[in-house]
Amino acid sequence: MEHKLLEHIEINPQVLAGKPVIKGTRISVELILRMLSQGISVEEILEEYPHLTEEDIKAALAYAAESLAVEEVLPLVKNE
Repeated sequence: MEHKLLEHIEINPQVLAGKPVIKGTRISVELILRMLSQGISVEEILEEYPHLTEEDIKAALAYAAESLAVEEVLPLVKNE
């Protein structure tokens, strides 16, 4: 299912400097994640952007999860 969701995401250097966006839009995955992190509900996002679907929102979350899954994690350095 996650693979199907990722079909909703596209990366094009001509759109938002290559940031991942919802396919066919200029709405970035980053924007959706920021809105969700600010407590904006999926319903509110869909009201603000009526051409988006709930699947698009899930796709943004799936893309973020996949990005983190392959990210190399480095230990934090404490300033003394």
